[in-house]
Amino acid sequence: MQKKSSIVNTNSIAFIGLCSEYCNTLEGAREAERDEFIERMLHLLPRLYIAATDLSVNMIEDEEPYIDSSLDEDYYEAVRRNVEYLMGPDDIYLEVFEEDMKYSDTPVSASISEGLADLFQVTFNFLSMIRDAPDEIVGLGLLAMRDDFRGYWSAILCNVLRALNHLAYNYSND
Repeated sequence: MQKKSSIVNTNSIAFIGLCSEYCNTLEGAREAERDEFIERMLHLLPRLYIAATDLSVNMIEDEEPYIDSSLDEDYYEAVRRNVEYLMGPDDIYLEVFEEDMKYSDTPVSASISEGLADLFQVTFNFLSMIRDAPDEIVGLGLLAMRDDFRGYWSAILCNVLRALNHLAYNYSND
């Protein structure tokens, strides 16, 4: 007897758990200590990256995978501001992988808080979509996350990770 293949597999469940953990950590940034928050992000972001690269969904794509936005703009901004306050003057970093850098004589800056809030938006919307949803909807959400990761948020994650890594291991109070 052949076992029916499930749309949601062990890797998908781990990914969903990491998305939830990430959202919870960002939502708690207001009460966090700066160094503990940075350390937490340095543990979560690589795991989220690896889990996203390992996403495989056992379903036929009958429709275009898409995740509706459910994050309120005010809530996004509150999360971003909490991280910005936590990072203080270290929130801004120079972005070297920005496409505009090729054509600019001036450095292009980016913000840790905005990058983390953008990732929060992606994961929050995904979790909102799949909450209490049937496997087929969860599968579509996972496909959308896989596609969006490859085309959009993987670069944000790597750039923010690099900036946080710099703060954790190269920061000097001189």
